[in-house]
Amino acid sequence: MDEDTPVSEEEAGFGIGAVSRRLGIPAPTLRTWNLRYGLGPSRRSPGGHRRYGSADVRRLAEMKRLIATGLVPAEAARLALALPDTPDTPAAPPSGARPAAVPSGGRRTPRPSGGRPAPRQVVAALARAAVMLDGRAVAALVEETLAAQGVVWTWEHLFLPALDAVCRGQDATGSGIDAEHLLSGHLQAALHRLAGDVPPRPDRPVLLACAEEEQHSLPVHALAAALAERGVQTRVLGARTPYAALAHAMRRLAPAAVFVWSQRAETGDTAPLAALPQVRPACRIVVGGRGWQGAVPAGVVRVSTLPDAVACVMSTLI
Repeated sequence: MDEDTPVSEEEAGFGIGAVSRRLGIPAPTLRTWNLRYGLGPSRRSPGGHRRYGSADVRRLAEMKRLIATGLVPAEAARLALALPDTPDTPAAPPSGARPAAVPSGGRRTPRPSGGRPAPRQVVAALARAAVMLDGRAVAALVEETLAAQGVVWTWEHLFLPALDAVCRGQDATGSGIDAEHLLSGHLQAALHRLAGDVPPRPDRPVLLACAEEEQHSLPVHALAAALAERGVQTRVLGARTPYAALAHAMRRLAPAAVFVWSQRAETGDTAPLAALPQVRPACRIVVGGRGWQGAVPAGVVRVSTLPDAVACVMSTLI
């Protein structure tokens, strides 16, 4: 039996394939939105099949629209779930499907609490795909989770645990650097696309860079993508940014904030931070990473996590 179409006029709603085609949302993303946010099929057919009703389809369409405006997925889901039910008003039929009667008494799926860790099997699947050098599977898992959960959640609850699993495998076997690079490379590509999706705005941008000689730039790209989700313009200078180049960029752009990343102690000298120029209007300088050694200069803010970095930068823009 084709699960994409109702089998009788009495069957409730539409299958996941039909809704995926109608809204242009991949079926794996629909399943993730159901699991994470409760945006799933609320009806069952007489045969026991899960079906999306008209209200379910409207909420999914609203979720997609809100994310496209730059809203983070969790907030978009909260607003989409707040849409009222419209019983007995059938959704327009997905392409290739017949309209079905919408029975009364449909139950709204409860919204799960946010901030939960990724299921261990999902983390294991991502780590396993990286070890097998299955780039397609890595890319699919990363893209799906970013679309469903946003940058910060994906970084904290999926990527870092998966990277830790890959690195523990390196420690045990002495190999696996290729898997680490593949995993990081696919995430960076996805983050780069997200960071480039912000429409041009007249606001002062946020300037992001790695410390001089620091080659680990992935956290900088993660912050750029997380800020892009919130509609913030960024300029990423990337790895091994000389402090002279950073100072020149600050004078040219007059950014609202500057973020500098140091992962290794060899790149974490805080003295050059004090020599960065004072621009007008004033900008906040924020540093992150475990490489920084000793106290940071007065006026410089140090953060330890991606959520903290996002919150610190966003507070300068209010």
